[in-house]
Amino acid sequence: MNQSSLSTEKVGALCQGVLDAVSGVVVGKRDALELVLAGVLAGGHVLLEDLPGLGKTLTARTLAQALGVDFRRIQFTPDLLPADVTGSLLYDQRSHDFTFRRGPVFTNLLLADEINRTPPKTQAALLEAMQEKQVSVEGTTYPLPAPFHVLATANPIEYEGTYPLPEAQLDRFLLRVSFGYPEAEEELDVLHRRMARRQEEVVIPAVVDSATLVGMQAALEDVAVEDSIGRYIVELVRATRADHRVLVGASPRGSLALLLVARALAVLAGRDFVIPEDVKAVAVPALAHRITLKPEMWLQGVDPARVVRDVTATVAAPASGNLPTYTA
Repeated sequence: MNQSSLSTEKVGALCQGVLDAVSGVVVGKRDALELVLAGVLAGGHVLLEDLPGLGKTLTARTLAQALGVDFRRIQFTPDLLPADVTGSLLYDQRSHDFTFRRGPVFTNLLLADEINRTPPKTQAALLEAMQEKQVSVEGTTYPLPAPFHVLATANPIEYEGTYPLPEAQLDRFLLRVSFGYPEAEEELDVLHRRMARRQEEVVIPAVVDSATLVGMQAALEDVAVEDSIGRYIVELVRATRADHRVLVGASPRGSLALLLVARALAVLAGRDFVIPEDVKAVAVPALAHRITLKPEMWLQGVDPARVVRDVTATVAAPASGNLPTYTA
């Protein structure tokens, strides 16, 4: 498909096709799947933080299948080394020279499974890849393929044998998304679908391919953002810094995250412009993991998501009537 021919309307239709394919496997999590896809469409990385068995790994695998991109998975363990992620130099006895053996990070969609189970040195091996889209080994830089995205999973309640992600690495994730338990009927639907397919493995057809995904990402640059929306984003982020419960508020990277993902949500909704509701919908997943609370707040049961929700409720949003009207 010609990337330059992709309109925001076409991108929205392709995204709905991807969501329909993945939702056929990951049952009852359409809203969370939209956020994950929006994060990828915006060119970022997503942290899936939730309890075991709620579909995090399944989401990453089926999303890669629907997007038609190369997919690799790294199971993070305490003995994993940085070279196991990035690759290393190997001595070739025939040529009497060192050659670079590419690690699993050289892919389009990387699943960093249980990323908080590996030491900080190995976690840091992903930092350059996530931010610069490249890997440096022994003074030589190797570019990663495009597109490149990391979907990382983490268990938020298990602390024994884990290494919490430092703030610098948390900030590299465009979004942090949780799935939560399914409803009773949705859980029953999971059982019925498993019995119907008569096998554990799930394979879905590709809706797009990697080249088309790059074109879809480029089309987001055509999504209009009124100045009032930009000011609203800045006011939201600045309000997190001024909140009395917050030790360190969201940085300008948080403002960019709100902007980028709000544009992706607008396209998913069939619009080529952003409205305040797009910003509000991504405020918690885009900002909560970028906020550090004062220590005493944890004793009072306050979490960063609550702070973001309070800020979103108090900061006045621009009137939607002053924004453009979508015409099909």
